[in-house]
Amino acid sequence: MVRRFLRILPLLFFGCGGLLRADSTAQALELYKAKRFAEARTAFEQLIAAEPTNGSAAFYLGDMALTRDAPEEAVQWLEKATALTPNSSEYFRELGDAYGLSAQRAGLFSKLGLAQKSKAAYEHAVALAPEDLEARYSLFNYCRQAPSIAGGGMDQARVQALEIQKRDELRGALALVELSVAEHKFDEAFATLDTVRRRHPESPLPDYQFGRACAMCGQQLDQGAAALRHYLTITPDENQPPLWAAHWRLGQILEKMGDIAGARAEFAAALKLNPTQPQLIESAQRLK
Repeated sequence: MVRRFLRILPLLFFGCGGLLRADSTAQALELYKAKRFAEARTAFEQLIAAEPTNGSAAFYLGDMALTRDAPEEAVQWLEKATALTPNSSEYFRELGDAYGLSAQRAGLFSKLGLAQKSKAAYEHAVALAPEDLEARYSLFNYCRQAPSIAGGGMDQARVQALEIQKRDELRGALALVELSVAEHKFDEAFATLDTVRRRHPESPLPDYQFGRACAMCGQQLDQGAAALRHYLTITPDENQPPLWAAHWRLGQILEKMGDIAGARAEFAAALKLNPTQPQLIESAQRLK
């Protein structure tokens, strides 16, 4: 659910003190970009201690808290970041992520409130930047997964998928495929995927979504296995499905085809990449 992009912090040059702050900011950012997160965290903490109104420093501290799987801390920093920089769609989008992850761990009475805050943050991100596909996709995912009591629902998700499609035909079509699969409308999903794969042969994403649909419905298994094997030849970026997911879906297809040894091998490959994923553990244990 959480994205990582390179952000460029504003460098302020106001006299000697401004130069020092700009230098400290640049150093902290370089540590972050190098994924030296422990050092970057210390640098940003020092920066915000010296400059409490530095919204960018608060944002990065929240971002790194999410990376450490500490969503409650992330909420505190990102609430501060959005208060200090109220016009940043990106900051509100990440605050939505933090609320959402916090909701997953919250007790029954807190869960709904945090979920609603997550949706509100995503909606605010979209309002600030209507062309920001990441913000719209976050809102789409929320609506697709959340129950109606928390403001979710397939109709709202479809609205966002169509808005995404207006701006990015491929990504919007794949969002619509996700809805079709979630509603078990597999013929509809396959028809959309056939069109998308013809129009966008350069993209690996339709291959993954085709294989995923095949694994879930048990249809077109040979073609689904071939699509996932093709996907496994790429190195996906952070916004594409991870390789462990492709191994897992391929294992499900092979299991349905009766190739138990092949399924075991794919589940093992998936677990090697993501050893704590409960669904993978369950799949591997089932075939022991």
